[in-house]
Order: sequence, then C-alpha cells, then structure tokens
Amino acid sequence: MKQLFTGDILEVTYVRQVLCMNHKECTKSDSSCQGPGVRIRQQQIAPGFVQQVQVRDDTCVARGKSWRKGCEACPNGQTQPEEVKLTVDIMPGMKDGDTISFGEVADERVGHTAGDLIVHVQAIPHKFYTRHGDDLKVTLKVALLDALVGFETSVQQVDGRDVKLSKLTVTSHGEVQRVKGQGMPKKSGNGLGDLLITWEVTFPEVVNEAQKALLRQALA
Repeated sequence: MKQLFTGDILEVTYVRQVLCMNHKECTKSDSSCQGPGVRIRQQQIAPGFVQQVQVRDDTCVARGKSWRKGCEACPNGQTQPEEVKLTVDIMPGMKDGDTISFGEVADERVGHTAGDLIVHVQAIPHKFYTRHGDDLKVTLKVALLDALVGFETSVQQVDGRDVKLSKLTVTSHGEVQRVKGQGMPKKSGNGLGDLLITWEVTFPEVVNEAQKALLRQALA
C-alpha cells in the first residue's frame, strides 16, 4: 500500500520467445497457406464434387509461405528465448486490479505481430488500513475517560507521516470520524481521499465503590 501511496519504480525481468534471426531463410512458397496457421485443402465429397476446407496448420507462417522443418539457419525452430527487462512505473493512487500495458513485447511468431504484455497490479493487504476507493479505513481504540472528555492523539499514515487527530466532543463506541484529505492519493493527481476512523471505546475491567460514587456525582 505504501508503494501505491507514494508511487514506485519496479524492475521486471521475464523471458519471451523471439524470432530466429534467420527465420526468413527458413520459409518457402506454399500456395495452399492462406495465412498464419491456416491451410486450404481440397476434399472430395462426392464423385465430381470437390470442396475446399480450412484446416489448422502451424507450418503456415503467412499467406503463400510455410516453414521448412529442419532448416539449418534456425536449428531450434522459429523462435528462441530472450530475457527482457522492463521498468514498471507505479503511479500514486493506483488500485488493486489496475493494469500497465507494454506494447508488442509479448512472444513473437513468424507472420504475427507480437502482442502486448499486461502487468496487473495486485495490492498486498495492509496491517492496519483497508482501502475503499480513495478513502482509507482504520479502527482505533480510545479509553473511556478520553471518550468522555475529549482527546488529542496521532496515527501513522501509510507513508510514515504522523497525522494529528483531535476529538473534543463525546466519542461513542463505533463512531466513525472522517478526516478530510488524509486518504490515498487520487490517480488523477487531484488531491487525496479521506481517512475514516472507527473508534472503539475501551472500558475499565473494575470500578471500585469510590470511583462509582464519583461517577454518579459527575454524571447525575
């Protein structure tokens, strides 16, 4: 979540298949090839009647061309592995499920344009915060006395900053306090979401008679 808050640059390495450098030397003319992976064959369906059908044939690499198997120019076949290094720019405010696209860097095949590599952002759950859109939610505890008389405290934001909190009125158990502009950055770059704090009031386990009398006097 901190990386999605502040932004980050990640170095990614993966292996793709690229064309053999001499692949053009390993193709031959083949009129029955109608395109990559497509061959036209004729079959007789009745005496004097012939039908043309399309069949899958991976040796067809382009219209009018097929691959010559066992070609010495490409002893390992049409493609060979290549290690690719990419820089992935994580922008502040990106969300779980967002994607980053790199054009035409997927596997290569003869007769095809390489596809795109799509990087999916997967957010690791934070220890304390949960994200809802651009807002952050957290549950904090407050002592009964502070809940009654008010208090000032602070909470550490995702990026490590201390956010000062102030509550001068009575705090109910389960009450949600909204702190404007202390949530996640908006991907548009226009400000931040809000911080939503759910307060859990903690009660003392034991109250003696003298304390009870003071409470009755103060709250009566």
